[in-house]
Amino acid sequence: MSKQPNIFESAHKGDYDLIRSKLEADPTLLIKEDENKRILLHWACVGGNLKLVSHLVELGSPIDPHDDTDTTPLILASSAGHYPVVCLLLEQKADVNQKSNSGHSALQYAASKGWLEICEKLLEYGADINIADNRSATPLHRAASKGNTAIIKCFLKYNNKLNVDSRDSYGNTPLHLACEEDRQEEAKLLVQNGASLEMRNAEKKTPLDLCSRALYKLLISK
Repeated sequence: MSKQPNIFESAHKGDYDLIRSKLEADPTLLIKEDENKRILLHWACVGGNLKLVSHLVELGSPIDPHDDTDTTPLILASSAGHYPVVCLLLEQKADVNQKSNSGHSALQYAASKGWLEICEKLLEYGADINIADNRSATPLHRAASKGNTAIIKCFLKYNNKLNVDSRDSYGNTPLHLACEEDRQEEAKLLVQNGASLEMRNAEKKTPLDLCSRALYKLLISK
């Protein structure tokens, strides 16, 4: 006989009817924690079932519960790319700048994974565009390293707030990372918007020192 999924697995799968019936029978399940201190809302947000998330919120679920890594439902939904769920949580005043114990925020995950709509919505609700993780990397570092051009363009619209030359714990700016990964379009965008070609990281290297020959020629011609 196959093992029946537990209530958290059912929430992850978005089994609305099952979760609803179980909560009707035992309302305390709404805030019951699993072994990782996650409640039903965490798992519903990972799964992205908006109907289930809405139901849990209507029943009074906490909006910003922290699991054992200080990760909230908003961080999970943002990382998984579930835009409607992110919108709902933000409307319910979820903490847009909460960070996990490794320092990762919703905006950092969305920037890393290329979720443009989610980045835009998080910024609309006051996400700190320069928020840094435990290695001092910002969302722009993540977008530059991954080559997420649309995200970089989105961030550059906030040039009155954006620190284009922020340094991570290795002294690297977003431009260093873009050059190291040979992200040519992204590196060009950063330079066009004021990123320094002369800043040195902890190894005394400038972004140009990390460039391919083609990218070097492209950047020095700007």
